[in-house]
Amino acid sequence: MSQQGGRPTGHEDDWWGQLYGDSAEDTGATAAPDSLDDRFASAAGVSGKGAAVPAPRAGADAVDVPSTFPPGLPKPPGFEVEAPLPERATPPREDDEPRTATHVDVPTLPPAPLDYVGSGPPTYAPEPTALPPADPDDLDDLVADTVLDGAHYGACTLRAVSLRGDSARYRGEPRRDSLLTARFGTGEHALILVAMATGARATPNAHRAAAEACHWIGRAVGRSHPQLAEDIRAARRGDLKSGLHRLTDRSLGKLRASAAEQGIEPEEYAATLRCLLLPADPDCRTRVFFGVGAGGLFRLRDGEWQDIEPRVTDATGEPVVGFGSLPPETPEGDRLTMDLGITTPPSPYDPAPEPPREPFRFRASVARPGDTLLMCTGGLADPLRGEPELAAHLTGRWSSPEPPGLAEFLADTQVRVKGYADDRTAAGVWEA
Repeated sequence: MSQQGGRPTGHEDDWWGQLYGDSAEDTGATAAPDSLDDRFASAAGVSGKGAAVPAPRAGADAVDVPSTFPPGLPKPPGFEVEAPLPERATPPREDDEPRTATHVDVPTLPPAPLDYVGSGPPTYAPEPTALPPADPDDLDDLVADTVLDGAHYGACTLRAVSLRGDSARYRGEPRRDSLLTARFGTGEHALILVAMATGARATPNAHRAAAEACHWIGRAVGRSHPQLAEDIRAARRGDLKSGLHRLTDRSLGKLRASAAEQGIEPEEYAATLRCLLLPADPDCRTRVFFGVGAGGLFRLRDGEWQDIEPRVTDATGEPVVGFGSLPPETPEGDRLTMDLGITTPPSPYDPAPEPPREPFRFRASVARPGDTLLMCTGGLADPLRGEPELAAHLTGRWSSPEPPGLAEFLADTQVRVKGYADDRTAAGVWEA
């Protein structure tokens, strides 16, 4: 062979061609002696020198080798088998404990994630099966199977998730639930919004309607967040209810207007909407819920779940008592002057889109240290109300003072129940 980069000569590589060229024949078995001793002698002859196995050094420890040599092979010259040296006994120290009495701490592994609760396994597989169809000219319309988010502001820790239901995963349908988490403002004056929506069942554009509902309420809250944050700190319940009612009606009214533009019935482009407002001010523990449509609002307090969803008959919730609240006996009561600086332009549609047919739900309350607040769509609210084992499981998981990590929260919210296969969207708030 030539040196690297050098020009090969005519005969240097002949041996390679003779061995591996196309014209070379298989040499087959050889009649020449081919024992280990023969190979050793051949190598010694090529080197031009005699070779011998060096004898062990004087005083050197013998090597512990197997007592037998593999059958069928002759022992090489100088191969000696020596018995292994006996173990050297080391006298124990006075402070040594007997090995049999030594205690070993084995770390306790966390329990395996729970797949389902209830009478039996659900019908569908626990993992996604089929992807939704994709339009190469509208890839922005694709919806991920699972969305996970979280944050820590003020006195609360937020965990939020939206995941496709078992039924949609099996059929290759997009997730009808949409989730929006957003922070408006900075420092202690910031306001955290969690919005979730569910598109109408069995409609082709359900996921788009849900996403638009979240985005429109997000824009409205974001543009009005300074006033909203101030009213939350001052516990102006009446102002908050009337202002947020107007924002919700206008946001969902745009869905009806969009349906008119598309030439479809309003029911085909509709969505439920549920929102949570969390002030970043650590001295303010007022939590505001508002929305339209089915779902759930629960509170885990002292190891027990409380269903605090505002009833349709009143949809008002309890008065805010505590930080910044007005005296309950004040003559003027809650001020109903909040308009958030939003004017109502004339509608370009004739007739104008009707307001949402579902009643507006509102609740403002003061959280206690150790509380866990859970807002969710019907996909989780229904099994939580209908399967006691799920409520018990989440009680055990979420009663710890430390909030779960994102992966733990995802594992907890996707514990399945037979007969409930809808999308699940949930936001949990742990109070420090």
